[in-house]
Amino acid sequence: MCGRFAQYRMPWEYLEPIGLQLPLISGVDSEPINRYNVAPRSRVRILHQDPDGLRWDLVPWGWEPFWAKGKRPPAINARSETAATGKFFRSIWETGRCVVPADGWYEWVKNPDEPGKKQPFYIHRRDKQPMYFAAIGQFRREGGEPLDGDGFVIITADSDQGMVDIHDRRPVVLSPQSAAKWMDPELASAEAERILHQECEPVEAFEWYPVGRAVGNVRNEGAKLLDSLSDSNLQD
Repeated sequence: MCGRFAQYRMPWEYLEPIGLQLPLISGVDSEPINRYNVAPRSRVRILHQDPDGLRWDLVPWGWEPFWAKGKRPPAINARSETAATGKFFRSIWETGRCVVPADGWYEWVKNPDEPGKKQPFYIHRRDKQPMYFAAIGQFRREGGEPLDGDGFVIITADSDQGMVDIHDRRPVVLSPQSAAKWMDPELASAEAERILHQECEPVEAFEWYPVGRAVGNVRNEGAKLLDSLSDSNLQD
């Protein structure tokens, strides 16, 4: 799954690799985002495409259809296997495709000897480049204003190879080229499903290492959260 991630670069460092020659309707800040501990329910920078151009918007992480409100907490992830067909996400699948630019995400691994304790790991691209989480959501469109109930979810897929030792699910990470296709408003539903299943970045594109438990507290921030712990210093 994906329950915490980092998004700390300058906005243009995420936008330029995608390479879409479209107007940037909403504009961007000239400062780094500097978020190293992005948590559910917070407002997060996402990128989506409208007929009039690209939008770089702040949208809450978490969404639920109107008929589910009050019955359960808003979802933060959607499974790639059912995002297109399940009743819960049906209303946003066709029109709410977006990407969440990120630098890495965190997962917690159980200690087999002490099940009550978990060790956080940070996962990022081996080439240190930005990544793009496939996502769907409800958000303002074509100059409209944000609405009550706006939000997004990150799409996840099964882990494989070595990453399954960290967690059995992982976010669907797209290359810049696949991210551009994913956001196209004219993209057919079947092609969007194909991208999820066939263009997800492979496990070989990533590496991971243990970090301190401070990331478990949403009030903690800063680049120090990414500091690696050596295997001999895994926290008790």
